[in-house]
Order: sequence, then structure tokens, then C-alpha cells
Amino acid sequence: MSDDLSTRLVHATGPEPQFGGVHAPIHPSVQYAYGDVQDLIAVFQGKAKGAFNYARQGTPTTAALEGLVTELEGGIGTVSFATGMAALSAIFLTLLKAGDHLITSSRVFGNTNSFFGTLQDLGVAVTKVDAGNVAAVEAALRPETRMVFVETIANPSTRIPDLAGIGALCQARGLLYVVDNTVTSPALLQPKRFGAGLVMNSLTKTLSGHGEALGGAVTDTGCFDWSGYPNIFSGYRSGDPRGWGLQQIRKKGLRDMGGTLSSEAAHRILVGAETLPLRLARSSDTALALARHLEKHPAIAAVHYPMLESHPEHARARDWFGGCGSWMMAFELRDPEQLVPVINRLRLPLKATGLADTRTLIIPVAPTIFWEMGRAGREAMGIAEGLVRLSVGLESASDLIADFDQALG
Repeated sequence: MSDDLSTRLVHATGPEPQFGGVHAPIHPSVQYAYGDVQDLIAVFQGKAKGAFNYARQGTPTTAALEGLVTELEGGIGTVSFATGMAALSAIFLTLLKAGDHLITSSRVFGNTNSFFGTLQDLGVAVTKVDAGNVAAVEAALRPETRMVFVETIANPSTRIPDLAGIGALCQARGLLYVVDNTVTSPALLQPKRFGAGLVMNSLTKTLSGHGEALGGAVTDTGCFDWSGYPNIFSGYRSGDPRGWGLQQIRKKGLRDMGGTLSSEAAHRILVGAETLPLRLARSSDTALALARHLEKHPAIAAVHYPMLESHPEHARARDWFGGCGSWMMAFELRDPEQLVPVINRLRLPLKATGLADTRTLIIPVAPTIFWEMGRAGREAMGIAEGLVRLSVGLESASDLIADFDQALG
């Protein structure tokens, strides 16, 4: 198979053996029967690889999607979930216990930040640091630290952590390094490059790309040695240790907690993923053109986009993302009082939350996705009251620029 991502994606599945369909079929069955009950027993005991017993833990359709994500991330296995937040929740709830310590960035997505509050209520200590500086992560280490979690590009500030430095620190200290790759996607970056043990992708965004299917995935890169991780359930400590982490995530996160991806949604994500490189290239080019234009506009106080030379982590972005940007950018209005009027005057962007749709999406950050944390919390995260997040779609750059000019004017 070609090394080209576009070629690999469009030929990842199919033709289907029985009828020759060019897309993987949808398997809606909940139960899976066996002629010999001993075979069913083997499935329940984990001795039959690639077999199914109950759709809560997966179907042939979700397995096809998991295989694709595993290949894209260069991993050894993937577990899919109903949403990205279900995937993150499964990581934290199945691998951490009361008394453990988690280190994370002080600039994480609002819903993730909210979930960390839930973790703290359950007895897991959470320390938030400036992940752009590995020294801050090292200073926060404790004997009970089990995991370090970061996002490749912070949503919505677009700040980029020291992925390489944190990865080296985690490998030296034997810590589980978890990276949320949603904003970049494996088309821009494989966090395995920096030693990440687990990678999470919200499939709703980049892979699906059409705003019509929810999904999430956790991929084991093979970089972490699970044999020394103390929170693996004793019943799963048999066979190859490389599979212990994902087995616990699948058993506890899907079987016990039920965050299951449907076959129908998995099928939509598989089809949407075929155009990932094309969508990313177009949206990135448009986002950069729009960012450069807005940066010069007198009504704009700041533009946050990693491909801009003014971005504090521009050098990292060019090195790590191959000179390509992403769907997401943000800008700050000089006059926060104009937040609602300006957005309402825009004609092309849809006033909606979400990322990586074919259409440009726009949302005022402070009164929506970061509203719950209050003004003081937003200030601590660098979220200005006049901050606007954009997910740049497939419209032409000239049309978007003209629309912003009339709205800002």
C-alpha cells in the first residue's frame, strides 16, 4: 500500500467480500451467536481474538474503524467510543484511582476541564500547569503521579505544549503520557513520535468531518510498559502486557460504563475519513489567509493561529505539523461589547459549536463553552471576554474575508 495518506484512506476498507460493496457494511446486530458454546466461552474469556459477543463492546463495523485509527496513529490497537468525552472519561476512570495524581495543562478544553473537577471529587488529585514549559510539569511531579495529559493544540487558545519535552520526561519517570490529538488529527501529527502511550481522538471532528456523527477513540501506541502500571486489574494481568491497558479500557469503559459507538455512526465516520487530507489542506490554507487578514484589521486585538509568525509556538507548529495548520483559530475583538453584533452580522459562518465541519463555525467563547468556570477562571486560562473561536470550513478564503470585512466594518 502507498505511503500517501489519501491513497491509504480511500482504500482502507472494501471491497466487501460477499457482495463487492466498496464500503464496509453496517453490522447492526447486538448479539453474536456461535455453533459451539465453547467458542462463546473463549470470547468471554478473551481467548478468541477478533470475535464478538455483545455489541456494547464492539461490532465488526466499529472494529473496522478501530483498525483504521490504529493505522493512522501508528498504534497497536484502538477502542472506539460514542463520543470524544466518553473516550477521555474511560481513560481517566478506568486507569486512575482515588489517591492518584494527574498533571495536565492549564489550557484544556472546557468540557475536559469540567471533568477534572469530577475526578477531584472522586479523590484523584489534579494539578494544572503551563504545559508549554516542561520544567513546570517536572516541578509538579509527586510520588503518586500516574499520568500526564495534554492536548496537541489547546482549544481555543491554540497554544502548543512542549510535547517533546513532556514525552521525554514521562519516559524517564515511567509515567503514562496521554495526548488528545483531536485538533491536529493523525493527518498532522502522530503523538507516538513524542512517546505518548495513549492517544485520544474525537472522531466527531477531524475524521468524520461533516458534522453528522459523534465518536471518539483511544489508541495504544505501544510506547508504554503496562507491566509496571499499578492500576491494572489483576484479572487482566495475563498474556502480552502490551494489551493490558486497552483491555481494561474496553472492559471497564465499554462493557461496564457503556459508552459504546454505534455501527451506524462508525460507518459514517469511516466514509468521512476518506476525505480527511483534502479537507485539512483546504481548511488550513483558508484559515491562514483569514488569520493574516484579521491580524491587520483595526477592530481585532489579537489573532491566535499557530501558522502565524506572531504565534508564540510558531516554530513548534512548523516543525511538528509539517508546515500545515489546522481547522481551528481564534481572535479577540478590541471591544468585547461588539461580540454579539459582529457575529450576528456574519453571513457565512454558522453560529454553532464544533470543529472541523465542512462549513465554517463560529462561537463566542466566554459566554458559551467556558461560561461555567466564571470570569476569574477564564482569566486564569487566558480566555478574553471578547474571544471568538472559528472552525474554518471549505468556503473560499475570499468569500470569508469579504464577509468578515463587512461584519467588522
